[in-house]
Amino acid sequence: MKIAHLTSAHPRHDIRIFVKECCTLAAAGFDVTLIVADGLGEEIRGGVRIHDVGPKTGGRLSRMTGTVKRVYQAALALRPDVVHFHDPELIPAGVRLKQAGIRVVYDVHEDVPRQILAKHWIPGAVRPLVSGGFETLEDWAARRFDAIVTSTPHIRKRFEKLGANALDVCNFPILAELVRDTPWDSRRNEVCYIGGISRIRGIEPIVAALPDTSTRLNLAGPWSESDLKAKVTAEPGWARVNDLGMLDRKGVAEVLARSKIGLVTLFPTPNYVDALPIKLFEYMAAGMPVIASDFPVWREIVDDAGCGVLVDPQDAAAIASAINALLADEGRMRAMGEAGKQAVLNKYSWAAEGEKLVGLYRRLEEGAK
Repeated sequence: MKIAHLTSAHPRHDIRIFVKECCTLAAAGFDVTLIVADGLGEEIRGGVRIHDVGPKTGGRLSRMTGTVKRVYQAALALRPDVVHFHDPELIPAGVRLKQAGIRVVYDVHEDVPRQILAKHWIPGAVRPLVSGGFETLEDWAARRFDAIVTSTPHIRKRFEKLGANALDVCNFPILAELVRDTPWDSRRNEVCYIGGISRIRGIEPIVAALPDTSTRLNLAGPWSESDLKAKVTAEPGWARVNDLGMLDRKGVAEVLARSKIGLVTLFPTPNYVDALPIKLFEYMAAGMPVIASDFPVWREIVDDAGCGVLVDPQDAAAIASAINALLADEGRMRAMGEAGKQAVLNKYSWAAEGEKLVGLYRRLEEGAK
């Protein structure tokens, strides 16, 4: 079976799209191509052919029109058995590919209608209208696609209510990548935050908490708001930040192995309260305790594993207090870190999620015979 994964927005080696999904399907014996738009040229890696339609040009609107058109045309020319697309802006292309007789899988990474409600670049007064309009389009299209793959059970349930063929494939860690037998004594007196950096992901309270601690923050990831870094770097807490920029997977693993606590204090926006952020499970896999937002779904995971502390993510004093309490008790940190690692080994690994994805494609393949 020929499968084409499509993205008009993500990098070619995206962890969910390429490392986890494409490489897992290729290893299972499927013929996999990933169509991207980055201008980096053709490549074969991990058994996956990467086809580049050229770099994105212009702004967001240009990507949603010109880039989408090029990705669609490349997929149509390839004529795969199944197209598996990863960006909401590709929904119209997915509908057209379905009309062309190609089976279509829509991979829903986020609860986009709820995510829109927190988009800083959309004027606040029109966000509810944009959110509602997009949800109507997404619901209409989802009923026509062959399958919906979601990143969380919460999102899956939304599509199941529509009668769609929905399957959750959670973004859990690849064990071989992050699970190490790192001696606790080799870790530094540092905490870490890995991933996209923005206001609603909680960077301001984290940096504000640092002057009231004796630790340093290992910060790695892209900044999503142009004015935010300038504002945060002017704060007193920035003197305690190791600004590591963008890291490859090896660099991420090294930061996780040297830090003592992982921070995942996202704000209580509609899109985050039911999310399963990959950084939470990566911290657990790396054997460190977590300080996480006190959301019901996250509380169930953290309390069940006994792997961390929950806080109000908008309260810098609460974050500082949690950091200080953990750093003052090495035995507690070590026990929580080991408990989190065991929970990932037993319950939250990519291996089981990859099997679910391969199973979906086996069923699609069987249904085509």
